Amino acid sequence: MDKQDIRAVEATLFASEKPLTIREIEQYVENDIDVKQALNVLQEDYDGRGIELVKRGDQWHFQTAADLSYLLRKESDQLRKLSRAAIETLSIIAYHGPVSRAEIESIRGVQISKGTLDVLMETEWVKAAGRREVPGRPLIYIVTNDFLTHFGLNSRKDLPGISDLKASGLLDPVDMAMEELDLSAGENEQNDVELNEDNSESDGV
Repeated sequence: MDKQDIRAVEATLFASEKPLTIREIEQYVENDIDVKQALNVLQEDYDGRGIELVKRGDQWHFQTAADLSYLLRKESDQLRKLSRAAIETLSIIAYHGPVSRAEIESIRGVQISKGTLDVLMETEWVKAAGRREVPGRPLIYIVTNDFLTHFGLNSRKDLPGISDLKASGLLDPVDMAMEELDLSAGENEQNDVELNEDNSESDGV
């Protein structure tokens, strides 16, 4: 591939204030440049250096290498702890998005306050992604590329599965116990139904 074409793509990304998609890059470079191939060459070229080229979702940008990020971290970092409701809501949107507020409430089993979604949108980890074409046309939500970047994910496919979360100890033991109780309760209800059916047959009903 022509070196000048690669340099053009590199310069476009370097000068941009925000991550760019392939289509957006194509608007700045010559039409005959294979932007996707240029990005792959650049990503390989920057591998192992202090700056790396990464893809988050469908967008590309340069960032400090993950193992060197501590060098640029401010000493006055302010930590903002999310509430349990916000964490649960964020998890549902990450794993099930796009989802509406009603769908989030259905999965959680409780109502969520508007403030919970506002907090997640202020962090720029969640955004509205249009409206679902059903009666009422509710807003639907998805996680953003900032969310993927913060957690070092290339896409939602890289989110850990349930078995991974259990193995790492990130699942709340209380939640796991409640899940097991729910399963046991369901089995007991099924057994009760079968027992009642047997009794009905024995009574000739």
